[in-house]
Amino acid sequence: MTQWPVIRMSDVCHEITVGHVGKMSDQYVSSGVPFLRSQDVCPGRIELSTVKFIPPSFHQKLRKSKLSPGDVVMVRTGYPGTAAVVPPSLLEANCADLVIARPGPKLDPHFLAYTMNSPLGRGFVRGSLVGVAQQHFNVKVAAGMKLPLPPLPIQRRIASILGAYDDLIEVNRRRIAVLEEMARRLFDEWFVNFRFPGHEGHALVETEHGSVPTTWPTVDAGSVIAFDPSTPVPRDGEKPFIPMTQLATMSSIIGSPEQRTGNSGSKFQNDDTLLARITPCLENGKTGLVRRLSSPGGIGFGSTEFIVMRQKLVGRAFIYCLARSPRFRGHAIKSMSGATGRQRVRVESLKQFQLALPPSTLLSKFENAAWEWLEMVGVLAEANQRLSDSRDLLLPRLISGELSVATAERELEDAA
Repeated sequence: MTQWPVIRMSDVCHEITVGHVGKMSDQYVSSGVPFLRSQDVCPGRIELSTVKFIPPSFHQKLRKSKLSPGDVVMVRTGYPGTAAVVPPSLLEANCADLVIARPGPKLDPHFLAYTMNSPLGRGFVRGSLVGVAQQHFNVKVAAGMKLPLPPLPIQRRIASILGAYDDLIEVNRRRIAVLEEMARRLFDEWFVNFRFPGHEGHALVETEHGSVPTTWPTVDAGSVIAFDPSTPVPRDGEKPFIPMTQLATMSSIIGSPEQRTGNSGSKFQNDDTLLARITPCLENGKTGLVRRLSSPGGIGFGSTEFIVMRQKLVGRAFIYCLARSPRFRGHAIKSMSGATGRQRVRVESLKQFQLALPPSTLLSKFENAAWEWLEMVGVLAEANQRLSDSRDLLLPRLISGELSVATAERELEDAA
């Protein structure tokens, strides 16, 4: 079994520093120099769709936090230690409140990022966080982190293997985005723009919410959707629990549930839609579809800050797409009340949301198409979870010598 030397991160990096710390909201512009924040750093990748921009003049002032391709950025608070490599596409960029590591010639940046995101790296970070009110990962902790360091060619082979798993995950992620977009566009086309099959023969009438087909009755959402319906969840024994952190902002995918005893919180079952009711989670888009809970009856419980939406007169896909629609979300956000920073949506306000109710035949056609796409999203999400688990288990085995690089490369071919 091969044993690699263990090296401090500071010994194999040119520099370890921290990004700009301070107020930034008044500096953002519609285009300019990309400016990375904690929420833009996902395990192993930068989420470019959420990146903000700052003026070139301000970028020049923030010399310490300038980024270059190949730098490794690591989250300080929230999900401390989460790491990604600055990609070649970001020739010029800057960042806020991120630890920045600039690897030297003996350290491959992708190997460093994978090490940080692995169970090995996460374990080190958890045991080294500092602070009381809010624990965080800082430059001193990063500099002292000890890394098993294979020779550079082996590092690159390991990073290539793990990167191939990420490539498979990314392909599935793009397919998920396309399928979600298809479902939402069909919803908009038929039930927002009213260009449904045979729409040419239907006259429209003006309402306070725009033109709607004259034959479609306007109803309260509460009359066709069950909001926070009664769901029996036993107190005894462990059951799936979904915290707010597991809801996505851009897709229906909900992260792996925890297992908890008790039943305090929102209660739901498979195929329900969960909508965040509290600021800023609602504004950020946190919404999800409950899928494949393994408990008897497919039931679970979760955050008290979820509003549960279940099919009654309209179907599962319709409800999820409605919960993602701008008019519904706008209504929810406008109806929020409470102290600043802790505002919530009242369920009664959502029940009063007005919508034009399509005929049952059209609703059935929509469900048959859109639910199939959303089901495939769930299948691809499960495939990505398996790939992610396999990738995370590989690095410790490769570093310890339990698994040879050549064997891992053969296993990758089988997985692909």
